[in-house]
Order: sequence, then structure tokens, then C-alpha cells
Amino acid sequence: MTAVNPDALTPSQPGVTASLSLIFGELGATAAEVTKQRADDLDNLAETLAKARRIFVLGAGRSGIALQMTAMRLMHLGLTVHVVGDVTTPAIGPGDVLLTASGSGTTTSIVRGADAAVKAGANVTVITTADASPLAALATAVVIVPAAGKLDRSGTVSAQYAGSLFEQTVMLLGDALFHSLWQRSGQSADELWPRHSNLE
Repeated sequence: MTAVNPDALTPSQPGVTASLSLIFGELGATAAEVTKQRADDLDNLAETLAKARRIFVLGAGRSGIALQMTAMRLMHLGLTVHVVGDVTTPAIGPGDVLLTASGSGTTTSIVRGADAAVKAGANVTVITTADASPLAALATAVVIVPAAGKLDRSGTVSAQYAGSLFEQTVMLLGDALFHSLWQRSGQSADELWPRHSNLE
């Protein structure tokens, strides 16, 4: 058996530690920019969710998964939350809010869903990179994230692949929204805990 050269196993590119540092740096810079430029938009989004009769969550791909994490936390807070596509999701209507995320703001299924929500009398909220998008045009609350779009492979806005920075930011914004609403509610962690699933 031929001996393996240890040098051949050493990656020529930065390792996981360097990649983690890069991602952390990009997220920090993006969060700081959103906080600086979009603080009022974030507060508007939080207020819209707080006043909602029910919250419906709609996203595709990784953005959709990030929004599902937000849906879970809002449910823990005691809000009535539905993930669009679940078989038990009811019809949306007046007093309800549709929370969406789409980097491009043009994802067909999300734009179609937002349009249906508006026609049903609900409010639409959007997290996107594109303020001039069809999705943003349907929204009463819009948060613009200065991140690369999914199709941007130039590496100028983010060194990460595709829409990774946007999707990561959606998750962070969701947790920040939850934390803000939680602090506003005055509920303790012990009061939230019984709402966690006990069928796992």
C-alpha cells in the first residue's frame, strides 16, 4: 500500500475557521447597515406583527426555512401563526399579516401569495434586497437588506455563495423581531416554555 503524503491532505484554500470569520464579518456589517439605515422600517415591521390578528409566513428555499424559524418563535410568544403550505393553514383575511422574504422580490409563488393576501384584505410585510420589486410594491412594511441576490455571482457584495448572506440575515432579523416583541410582552421565559412542542 502506498503511503499517503500528509501535505496532500492540507487544503490550499482557507479552512472552516477562516470561512466562519468571513461569514461573521459579513453578517455583522450587514446587520449594522440595516440598523443604521432601516431602523424605522424594522420598528414598523415589529409593530405590524404585534397588531396582527394572525400571522402567515411565506418563503421559498432557504429564506422560507429561515422564516419558519421565526414562525416557531412567534408561536412560542403566544401569537397565532401559520406557515403557508401546511395543510392546516386557514384562509387569510382582514386583520391578518403575511410575513414574506425574497431576495429578488420576484419569486413567482411569493408574489402571487402576497397579491392574494392584499386582495383578501390582509397586510403584507417583506424582507428583501430589492426595494423596487413587485413584492415590495405590495407591502405595507418593507425591510431592505443590503446583501447579494441569489443570481449575483460577482462576489462584490458578498464572498459567500448565492443568497447565503441574505438568508442568514433573514434568520437574524426574525430572532431580533421575536426578541423585541418578547421584551415588549413582559412575559417570562417560564411563561413561553409550555408552548414548546411536547410531541417530539
